[in-house]
Amino acid sequence: MPVHPDEEHAEGGITEKVAKNPSSNTASTASDHPTHADDMSAGKSDNKAQAKDFHATPGPAIPQTMGDAEKPASREELKARAAELNNPFVGPLGAHLNLTMCGILALILSKSTSDPTSTLAARELHEALYLLQHRGQDACGIATCAPGGRIFQCKGNGMAAKVFHDGSRVADLPGFMGLGHLRYPTAGSSANAEAQPFYVNSPYGICFAHNGNLINAPALKEFLDFTAHRHINTHSDSELMLNIFANELNETKKARVNEEDLFASLERFGVIGFRDSYGIRPLVLGSRRSADGEGLDYMMASESVALDQLGYSSIRDIKPGEAVIIKKGSEPVFRQVHPQLAYAPDIFEYVYFARPDTVIDGISVDQSRQKMGYKLAETIRKTLGEAAVKEIDAVIPIPETSNTSAHSVAEHLDKKYVQGFVKNRYVFRTFIMPGQEARQQSVRRKLNPMKDKFQGKVVLLVDDSIVRGTTSREIVNMAREAGAKKVIFASCSPPITNAHIYGIDLASPRELVAHERDRFDIAAHIGADAVIYQTLPDLKASCAELSPRDPATQEFEVGVFCGSYVTPVDDGYFERLDRIRGAAKKLKTEERAKDAVLNGVASERDIRMAVHGVDVDQTGQLIPADEDGEGGGAAKKVRVNGTLKGVMATDEDTVPIRDQMDISLHNFGDYPDR
Repeated sequence: MPVHPDEEHAEGGITEKVAKNPSSNTASTASDHPTHADDMSAGKSDNKAQAKDFHATPGPAIPQTMGDAEKPASREELKARAAELNNPFVGPLGAHLNLTMCGILALILSKSTSDPTSTLAARELHEALYLLQHRGQDACGIATCAPGGRIFQCKGNGMAAKVFHDGSRVADLPGFMGLGHLRYPTAGSSANAEAQPFYVNSPYGICFAHNGNLINAPALKEFLDFTAHRHINTHSDSELMLNIFANELNETKKARVNEEDLFASLERFGVIGFRDSYGIRPLVLGSRRSADGEGLDYMMASESVALDQLGYSSIRDIKPGEAVIIKKGSEPVFRQVHPQLAYAPDIFEYVYFARPDTVIDGISVDQSRQKMGYKLAETIRKTLGEAAVKEIDAVIPIPETSNTSAHSVAEHLDKKYVQGFVKNRYVFRTFIMPGQEARQQSVRRKLNPMKDKFQGKVVLLVDDSIVRGTTSREIVNMAREAGAKKVIFASCSPPITNAHIYGIDLASPRELVAHERDRFDIAAHIGADAVIYQTLPDLKASCAELSPRDPATQEFEVGVFCGSYVTPVDDGYFERLDRIRGAAKKLKTEERAKDAVLNGVASERDIRMAVHGVDVDQTGQLIPADEDGEGGGAAKKVRVNGTLKGVMATDEDTVPIRDQMDISLHNFGDYPDR
């Protein structure tokens, strides 16, 4: 982005004014976003400033939906409401986000790398996508910026190998800098156009990738529509965030903004990374000597493993509320753009989501899982008693995230550690059979028990967590079918009783197996002889004891286990999330029914869903659209395959469509046969 070096910082920016009013009700996301323009001159003193490409990141934002209004809210009204709530606006307008557990990447190569046809940036980002593939299998994308300011992109639904045709499409993405994104399954649409990065051409041209769900999306959408006059073309909250940011930059009224404008709006030109002010999501930065030995390349990623594998060193965490800007050919500039409100990483990163060879905020994921195993072993001993522990013949992990913890359990209990399940690494998702039956079949496709490890034995199965209980029940059934005499099931995490509001779409609370059940009820539900959970204090201690900060004061986001979230959320958000989740669930159920028909495995019910569409009845059950559910479901129905009807048909939560072209920027991913 061309920037005049002598232009003054724009006074009156929302960040500058409202960041002085910090509140504990703020959440934001770690994001990276590029912006560009052609090389051109502008100036006051030296009359010339070279064009620079930049990534911008949304900053912390206002935490709660700000209430209803009889007319569209202006910027001043939105700011006044935030002040009344003691909510800080940070970044463009103060979009309050919940963070999505996805994977993000940003790369800027050394100034000496100037070949306009070089695809080195895209090749590195593509390689990094595979290293972070565990963070998102729903969709992925890469956007690059070439000399001269042109942006190229390829994105779509599916994993990296599918979207990029095993790497052949990287040749279509020249440039010296770029973004990568991996999307984990979340509530909302899975249309092709909602894969990231996103692009908007004004002002300057911005390409944007971020992780999050906006809590106050309706208010922001209202502002963009009636006040900013910006069109939103998808159901993605990320597009909202991009347009809020773009609109704030536009408020400077400058032909070219400088770094202070960007720090105020979010941050500068080049590559920008920003972390939420609570430190919920991870973001790391590393550097590497360029290929020709002149200058340094820089990369940011969700996990340190991506940097390690690609030869980057001097890795450091971006701190909560901190932003980093890297101008092409320059060293990183760090700035605290929002006060650090906490240092509370999402503990689910350590339990399940991150790779074991990753270090997050100075805490080794592998070592934290070892400690989880030791503490879980003590809980098992106290719960079962010595006599029952002596009966255990083998400790068996549910591969792969529980492998480390299960080994620690076995070591602490002085029991044999046995790899009893073989995992098929080439099966990721099931599309053929809808609903619960599909999940059960998916488990058997992924895992196969070795009968000699179970036959006539008392086995202790260790898993990272128990969510709906569907997978756990199927695993217990497989163990019994393999001849296990007794099956004890242990979870490395406490009972999951609440929604995960920071992005991972676990389930609605009523779908969670621990919802209104104790461990004895859960054992009966999944068919185990006993179920034992890690305690929340032990889980937190497993990670805190490894923290480079004071372990006694180290915080973590644990709301999924106790309902106490690090960022308080208005109840209306949960209702909206349930509506979005329900619409997406109906769409996926209809798609699976159609796939079942195409593959010749459809039941009569599948056929009716494929032909007539899917509705939800009064009890929340999905039914074919041509049948009434319990309680005369017609009054409650929401039609997926046709006109929206009933209470869930709102302007804010329209039903997502199956696919959609990205009209904002030519996308190679829209041409699957290319």
